[in-house]
Amino acid sequence: MDQIHTETTSTEKTDALNAPGNGIAPVVHARESAMLILRQGNEVGRRWILSRTAPLSIGRHEDCDITLPDRQVSRNHARIFWQDDGYFIEDLGSKNGTHVNGQDVATAVRLEDGDELQVALRFKLAFVDAGATAPLTLDDDTQMGLRLDKETRQVWVNGQMIDPPLSLHQYRLLNALWEAGGGVVTREQIVDTVWPEASGEGVSEQAIDALVRRLRERIAEIDLEFRYIVTVRGHGFRLENR
Repeated sequence: MDQIHTETTSTEKTDALNAPGNGIAPVVHARESAMLILRQGNEVGRRWILSRTAPLSIGRHEDCDITLPDRQVSRNHARIFWQDDGYFIEDLGSKNGTHVNGQDVATAVRLEDGDELQVALRFKLAFVDAGATAPLTLDDDTQMGLRLDKETRQVWVNGQMIDPPLSLHQYRLLNALWEAGGGVVTREQIVDTVWPEASGEGVSEQAIDALVRRLRERIAEIDLEFRYIVTVRGHGFRLENR
């Protein structure tokens, strides 16, 4: 799978001079490349730079440039490409469709700055055109929801870090749900991930339920209004993010 590209600029010195706390208002710079920004789904705020020479593929398959691991997303769902003087998006015969600003993409649609792309009604991405101003924040809702930092194992809810940190078993469970991208994680998968040393032996359903309950409680310490971990009866659990 291709590495995810992040935004880079040649104005680091200017940004440093305009950093908060030095008495100068921050400057938002115009971009030289068009990009997509994830607005809904895991890892909100993730950015992908678009190329005029190479189409960008979107789908569930791990070889796609933007991989969205969800069963509602087709293996090869859609692609974005440059044609004439603009970027276009086309659906690749997906089962659950692609939409731009709520309209179904039946044929290739030209993208305009600020357009909202919706993939299988679960993921939303914003299109920022070349030369347009990249937002410092994606409205106030960028701070909403649950976020993971896998390097530090820190977890944030609505922009607030869970402190004290989750226990090892709680983090393993949350990470398994996160990696599923909204898909169902079975009880067997939870045992294999959270208690790999147990090899499925000696871990009761009560132990799993107790772990899920405690993780919910830790998240609810910050956000009582939203239920992030959903029980799918007869199947397992899934993560529903804001």
